[in-house]
Amino acid sequence: MTPVGEEMHALVERLYPLCRSITGDGVRATLDIVGEYLPLQVHEVPTGTPVLDWTVPQEWNIRDAYIADSTGRRVVDFAASSLHVLGYSVPVSATMPLSELREHLHTLPDQPSWVPYRTSYYKPEWGFCLAQDTLDAMPDGDYEVRIDSTLADGHLTYAEHVVPGQVADEVIVSCHTCHPALANDNMAGVAVATYLARELAQRTPYYTYRFIFAPGTIGAITWLARNAERVERVKHGLVLACAGDRGRLTYKQSRRGDAEIDRVLRHVLTASERPHQVNEFTPYGYDERQYCSPGFNLGVGSLTRTPYAGYPEYHTSADNPDFVSPEALADTLAVCREAFAVLDRNRRYLNLSPYGEPQLGRRGLYDALGGRSDTKQAQMAMLWVLNLSDGDHDLLDVAERSGLPFDTVADAAGALHEAGLIKT
Repeated sequence: MTPVGEEMHALVERLYPLCRSITGDGVRATLDIVGEYLPLQVHEVPTGTPVLDWTVPQEWNIRDAYIADSTGRRVVDFAASSLHVLGYSVPVSATMPLSELREHLHTLPDQPSWVPYRTSYYKPEWGFCLAQDTLDAMPDGDYEVRIDSTLADGHLTYAEHVVPGQVADEVIVSCHTCHPALANDNMAGVAVATYLARELAQRTPYYTYRFIFAPGTIGAITWLARNAERVERVKHGLVLACAGDRGRLTYKQSRRGDAEIDRVLRHVLTASERPHQVNEFTPYGYDERQYCSPGFNLGVGSLTRTPYAGYPEYHTSADNPDFVSPEALADTLAVCREAFAVLDRNRRYLNLSPYGEPQLGRRGLYDALGGRSDTKQAQMAMLWVLNLSDGDHDLLDVAERSGLPFDTVADAAGALHEAGLIKT
């Protein structure tokens, strides 16, 4: 086990019990914990604010909820798991027979010991989620039903963390903060994003990296609405989710399909020889569908391990911290690290001596490579960079066409640039 994987897993365990939704104190408590690891700029957007074609909803908070039998025993208890309550349930206090209560109960008959995750964000409803085994054990009779919640004007809360780069052009890394008591979806994504931001802050990257911690769908839409005038700075982006299960890595391409982030992730995953899958874009999934909506059409892909709805534990109580692996978290972080290292060094160059091959020996370029263990590769990389530095090909093109490691190609470009043979 890697120390960073263990640390990220510990963060998942801290975040897991909090009752999150698209608004409310659970989101704020989540961001408070993330704020212990990163300085965050927290934004509060009032209920009723128009955001693109949507409106910021009322804020939902909950203090307690239960179903109690005739003896007062809590058969279903929100205190045991925040999944037990239908998200955004309106308040209720009543006594009713089981036959009437059943209309408000959600179970998973095919997984009778698991509790499902269900919500009703934009339709006034109330309900409980419970194991089918629990429901089967409930005899007919009257039950006390109580949901102590409020749905009132308030705010939608999201946060940003910015790692300044050498240029103002931005890479966004987005993760959703709205799911209660689901470890892989998406506290694993939050943990990886948090540690990725910490790593990037240890150096000065080329791009400026903006990390967005926001509730799913409405949070990304709100961010886009509030940043519409500056969204042109966003050159690349990645949505992180389901980052900690033991499945193989999956990259979902942007709507463009040939955005630089798509090419980089395909290259890194293939070159690393990790088991992986690359999927075409679809307008369903996580917040990549908002960033890739046709009006914005940003180069934003999505990195997961097993994709949404692709594993039985998805949106159930079985998506708990035990389902998340420290090794998988560390591996997802490593892929992000490798991908952004390529993205930061990828450039288009122009050969300043394009007629014939320039003499590298008299410029000391071959001698400069003498101490390398991959001297032959480095020499070939110089020749490839010179040949493809025509303003149309970038270093990733060179690496893919030559079959050489990207770092070797980038190092060769740096030496040629320093010698005055190529320019950006």
